[in-house]
Amino acid sequence: MIIKQLQTGCLSQFAYYIESEGEAAIIDPLRETKPYLELANKQGSKIKYVLETHFHADFVSGHIDLARKAGAKLVFGEKANTEYDIYNAKDGEILSLGKAKIKVIPTPGHTVESVSYLLFDEEGNEHAIFTGDALFVGDVGRPDLSSGNLSQGELASLLYDTLQNQIKTLPDHVIVYPAHGQGSACGKHLGPETFSTIGEQKKSNYALQDMPREEFVEKITEGLDKPPAYFFEDARINQKGYEDIQDVLKKNVTPLSAETVEQSQQSGALVLDTRKVDVFEKAHIPQSWNISLRGNYAPWVGALVPFGTQIILITKPGEEEESVLRLARVGYENVLGYLKGGIESWEKAGKNVSQVRSMDASSLSSCIQKKHPQILDVRTEGEFNNGHLQGAINIPLKQLPQRMDELQQDVSYVVHCAGGYRSMVAASLLQAKGFSDITNISKGYNALKEVKDLDLIKT
Repeated sequence: MIIKQLQTGCLSQFAYYIESEGEAAIIDPLRETKPYLELANKQGSKIKYVLETHFHADFVSGHIDLARKAGAKLVFGEKANTEYDIYNAKDGEILSLGKAKIKVIPTPGHTVESVSYLLFDEEGNEHAIFTGDALFVGDVGRPDLSSGNLSQGELASLLYDTLQNQIKTLPDHVIVYPAHGQGSACGKHLGPETFSTIGEQKKSNYALQDMPREEFVEKITEGLDKPPAYFFEDARINQKGYEDIQDVLKKNVTPLSAETVEQSQQSGALVLDTRKVDVFEKAHIPQSWNISLRGNYAPWVGALVPFGTQIILITKPGEEEESVLRLARVGYENVLGYLKGGIESWEKAGKNVSQVRSMDASSLSSCIQKKHPQILDVRTEGEFNNGHLQGAINIPLKQLPQRMDELQQDVSYVVHCAGGYRSMVAASLLQAKGFSDITNISKGYNALKEVKDLDLIKT
């Protein structure tokens, strides 16, 4: 029996490949199907099942395309209702996979239709459970995403029953394989480990400690940030169905001239630059946004760009398809194309470019003495509270589009985050809205902490 955990870092997402006696199952696949088909072919196995734990909110799953291309059975739990053909496995149903067996366990709470898959090894022993978003390492799934007619409190109460009756009753040695790791917005306190055991989680996971239902519901629902709007769109897409990813790529990976890009931007399209931060700052199309591929690209697009926005991509040559694919993973398919020849073709066409000023952390003190700028910290509230510059204001990046009216266009702003990625996103958004005196701090607060003459407030 073989288990492979397939990690996609930019989404903090885990898919799984299970194989026994030449039969394979894929759990919670990403939208592109090629990696799973190639893996099965390399292993000499046939994909028998595509198993979905629930309707994912943070990415568009590849379950429909993969099941069709592999000739596999597409399995959801008993309560899942879709607009395409699936197999609704009964609660407690056993699926055979070679000499192994997979038991379908209802685990509602994150969503109503959520199930987990308990794997019995080839000797018949309970070996591992694939929990989707019901149970993470160090956390559980948030109960406020795909609730239908249920409130987050009602879903949290369902999750309490799931943990007490379905999860905690499993043997301590059973391995826990979640659908997400640290960095995912599907929970609050996900740990850095990519898997665990039931026994370890019963000791360390706050949500698995003994407590009354009312206390559990309060703990699970308190402190939840508002989820990105695209979460609900992705859950809807996963339930209703979607266009084949190859058709999306053919349509969206379209070369455009500088003139077409300019005209489309003037008509309301967003120019999205996916190049590295230090490249974008030197020359970019005026009013373009920088959300680099070298970071949590797709989730930040989902958090900041309204769903359905027409997008034109500026990429490093050779990264056009990857930029489109990673957008499609989170349901963003309204891409008009990319600038053929990149920023160089824009400049050759005689078009104007903009720049973002950057400074090293060591230069901030003299800048403060000369210009008295306002420091804008775009880290999260929790990061800010753990330490920040004296006099800085905190507007987390994901809140910036809605809170720009708190800023003044005639003020000089020095923007920073932890390492420089989010602050360049923020600087590009501010520039696009007409803020002209913006300076980004390279390497962010991580570098500022090392400067001796800065007044830092630490808690």
